[in-house]
Amino acid sequence: MNNIDWKEALGKAFNVPANEQTPDTDQAPATEDKGDALQQQGKTRLDIILERKGRAGKQATIITGFTCDDEALKQVASALKSKLGVGGSARGGEILIQGDFRDRVLKQLNEMGFKARII
Repeated sequence: MNNIDWKEALGKAFNVPANEQTPDTDQAPATEDKGDALQQQGKTRLDIILERKGRAGKQATIITGFTCDDEALKQVASALKSKLGVGGSARGGEILIQGDFRDRVLKQLNEMGFKARII
């Protein structure tokens, strides 16, 4: 099974080491503690990615950039899934939405007060 992380693959494509991190995308500020996801509204930028590989041809919308714990992340994911009427999951600082819903996810996140962009 191929277990290559998307960050590693991107690093290989642009000849950047996988362990090198940029301060604005990979690391949260040191003063900010993990807590409620709604407290992060407007503070960090979330990235919305469409992923197709490793899912038997199915598409998935991935939302990355959360620095909260999994319980708070599940609350945001639950609200998104119910507003969009789709399935998905939340773990490890990422929310997975089944299908290509990048535009609708962006709109919902902006209405919830988060800063987000489609990559």
